[in-house]
Amino acid sequence: MTTLAPTPAKKRWLDATWSFVSGHLPPAPARVLEIGCGPFGGLVPMLRERGYDAVGVDPEAPDGPGYERVEFERYAVPGRVDAVVACTSLHHVADLGDVLDRVTEALVPGGTLVVVEWAREGFDEATAEWCFARLAEAEEPGWLHRHRDRWAGSGLPWASYIEEWVSEHHPLHTGRDLLEALGDRFEARLCERGPYFFSELDGVTEADEQAAADRGDIRPNGIRWVGATRPASGRSR
Repeated sequence: MTTLAPTPAKKRWLDATWSFVSGHLPPAPARVLEIGCGPFGGLVPMLRERGYDAVGVDPEAPDGPGYERVEFERYAVPGRVDAVVACTSLHHVADLGDVLDRVTEALVPGGTLVVVEWAREGFDEATAEWCFARLAEAEEPGWLHRHRDRWAGSGLPWASYIEEWVSEHHPLHTGRDLLEALGDRFEARLCERGPYFFSELDGVTEADEQAAADRGDIRPNGIRWVGATRPASGRSR
């Protein structure tokens, strides 16, 4: 299996995400599907190295075994899987309800869904400025660099700038929308708010970002959620 080498920031993110996700999966060799693995392969290499029967689904997925280059909405899952993982891939899907309905259909009864997401409504001015002050200059600017530079060039107040940006990237679901849609279809086992930006920041750890949120300096933007399928009669939709 050949994948692109992740950037240092992406590797930090993947390592931290794996630390969370791996603790909530059924034992190998369970079947695991990752939605939105991206060009670096997401968590699929880690899963397969540890004996999972894993596949990553993404239009920009790497070539090779363990990947399908297609949108999840158009992917025909060959039999049901034991777990689905979705890391920052749900907040921009066109039809959130349809995607989550497809997840329920893809999972075995009682199957596990693990979600790592962004509550973008928490990206307020104080949080943005805290992040921008901790950015290292990089040869390949990341998404926070682009926000910093675009905001500076816009001449707009942060609230107006971010509202304009969101409108340009429609749909961009809020954390509230994500949690509501998940709650309609799954039995929640865990829901945490916490760090999200640390991997893009210079010398900032997850603990540093959490401490800033605990002090009230920033708003927690990360969502870590684990749930299981429920009987059809138990759904609230």
